[in-house]
Amino acid sequence: MINSNSEILFLYDAQMCNPNGDMDNENKPRMDYDTYTNLVSDVRLKRYIRDYFEDIKKLEIFISNKAKDAKERNAQIKKIGKDHSDLIDVRLFGAVTAEEAVGSHFTGPVQFNWGYSLHPVEPVDSSTITSSFSSGQGIGKDYRLHYSLVSFSGSINANTAVGTKLTEEDLILLDEAMLKSIPLARTRTKIGQYPRLYLRIELKSKEHFLKDMRSMVKIESNNASINSNLRLIRKPEDYYLNISALIDYLAANKNKISKIHYWKDDQLSVPEFDKIFSEDSWKHCLSL
Repeated sequence: MINSNSEILFLYDAQMCNPNGDMDNENKPRMDYDTYTNLVSDVRLKRYIRDYFEDIKKLEIFISNKAKDAKERNAQIKKIGKDHSDLIDVRLFGAVTAEEAVGSHFTGPVQFNWGYSLHPVEPVDSSTITSSFSSGQGIGKDYRLHYSLVSFSGSINANTAVGTKLTEEDLILLDEAMLKSIPLARTRTKIGQYPRLYLRIELKSKEHFLKDMRSMVKIESNNASINSNLRLIRKPEDYYLNISALIDYLAANKNKISKIHYWKDDQLSVPEFDKIFSEDSWKHCLSL
C-alpha cells in the first residue's frame, strides 16, 4: 500500500488536432471562449490511461470497451472470477459498480481536475469531411487547433488508497501510462499529441498536500510578436516556460517533499528546470 500523498503536474501538447471534442457542440474542441483557452476533461485523460492498460499492457480494467454498461461489466468480472480490487483502473480511479450492495462504490485515490491550455489557442479554419457508412455517406465538419499546450493537475490520496488497495507498483504503471498513453492514441483526430513535462511530487506523509501548480508555470517567448499574441504559438520552439514561481513554491515547501518523479522532453525549453530540485535526493528521472 502507498503511505504518502503525491501531487501531479502534467503538460502535453496538441498540434493540428482536436484534443477533446465537445459532442454537444459539433465535436468542436472544448473551449473557454472568454479567455480562448482550450479545455480537456479529466474523463478524456483517464480514457487514454485506461486504453493503454487494456490495449497495450493487456490488463483487465473495469471501464472497458468490452461491455456496454457497468451492469454487464459486473457480470463479466464475476464470470472470470475477479474482484474489483484486481482491476488497476478501480485501484487508481475508483468505480461505481451499479450494484445495490455494500462495497459497490469505490472512491478513487487518483483524481485529476479539468485540463486547460497555458495560453490562448487558435482554431484551424474548419473543413468539410465526407464519411462512408453502410447506410450511405455522412457530411460533417473537421475542427482542430493549430497548437495547444495542455496542463493537468492531479493528486494521489494515500488515505483513500486504503479502500481500493492501491500499491506502489500501481503508481509505477501510472507514471508509465501518463507518458506513453497519449502518443499511442493515434486516431485521426488525436495524432499529433506528445507529453512534454511530467512531475509526480511524492510527499512525506498522508497529511501533506500542495497547491495546483499550473498557475506557477508561465509561457514566454523571445519573439515579440508571439509574446504579444500567444495565439500565434505553433510549436514548442516558439516559447519557453518560466517556472520561477514554481521553484520558489517548492523550496518554501521542501519539508513536505520526499521525491520528485519527473520526465521532461528535450524539445521543451525550461531554462531553470534543475532548480526545482532543492535536494539531490529528490531526483527520480523516468524514461519514456
